[in-house]
Amino acid sequence: MKRKKDNLNLPADYAGLLALVKERVRSAQYAALKAVNAELVGLYWDIGRMIVERQNAEGWGKAVVENLAADLRAEFPGVGGFSASNLWRMKGFFETYQGLEKLAPLVREIGWSHNIVIMERCSDPLEREFYIRMTRKFGWSKNVLVHQIENQSYQKSLLGQTNFDQALTPELRAQAKLAVKDEYTFDFLELGEEHSERELERALIARIEDFLRAMGSMFAFMGSQYRLEVDGKEFFIDLLLFHRRLRCLVAIELKVGEFLPEFVGKMQFYLAALDRQVRQEDENPTIGIILCKEKSRTIVEYALHDARKPIGVATYEITKTLPKALKGQLPSPKEIAALLEGIES
Repeated sequence: MKRKKDNLNLPADYAGLLALVKERVRSAQYAALKAVNAELVGLYWDIGRMIVERQNAEGWGKAVVENLAADLRAEFPGVGGFSASNLWRMKGFFETYQGLEKLAPLVREIGWSHNIVIMERCSDPLEREFYIRMTRKFGWSKNVLVHQIENQSYQKSLLGQTNFDQALTPELRAQAKLAVKDEYTFDFLELGEEHSERELERALIARIEDFLRAMGSMFAFMGSQYRLEVDGKEFFIDLLLFHRRLRCLVAIELKVGEFLPEFVGKMQFYLAALDRQVRQEDENPTIGIILCKEKSRTIVEYALHDARKPIGVATYEITKTLPKALKGQLPSPKEIAALLEGIES
């Protein structure tokens, strides 16, 4: 039944009070959901542990687990998750994380279906930690998580070429590195291999939601051909985004050819102008991304070496390609672990 509004003279700050109460309710709902999820994952962990212990001590086989599944379903008819296949997943779940002190607590902070995806699709503990932390932080759905894994987000994030170590504060470095990938896949575009920068820009704007999803969560669109005026002359930035977590503007320049060193000088000019004219007082320094069709990693390294403004250089693909052999190019496990610690909850 629709509530009839009374003609009351509400206080001037009523709207603010209502907003605060709504936010508190949502916060409580989210906290309750997290508590239920942690309890469910904890339950599955304990079941997996008990199965492993009995198998080791008494030689339990397949038939015993299947019988256990049938008895649990009969005892708890309204409770899902007790199929034989899921019990085997619980066993594998416990075996996967039982000796990992860092990961064992983290798995309780994401959903069971997310844990299964990560456990079955990732084999390296550091890669699993990356996707667990990113899922927890950004609230990825299962489908988004699958897409991120298939698109090799772990490898592409760790291989990113930036100068953030010298251009950003320690508090922002890790977050910024994870926000800028080494390569982006725009497989939603209907473009041939030969296309102009303007055609690429128009195609990305036409599919803006897909573009922002490909760039990663937390990006908001600010404009295309964003106009700047310096000393009476006009300049236009291809794309301007805003990263909500980093709280900074992100300028993107699109290049359909190979990376050239002079691109860095142009981007530094844009970033200086944005910081002086557009950036708000409570926002962090603007970041630039030069998005090219191809790049030489050595030339990029040289070009960024003395750049003072925070810039990343990435490539893009418009069709899904076979996975690259990226594992051998990744930083050392110690460096990866340090970067993962920068993913705050």
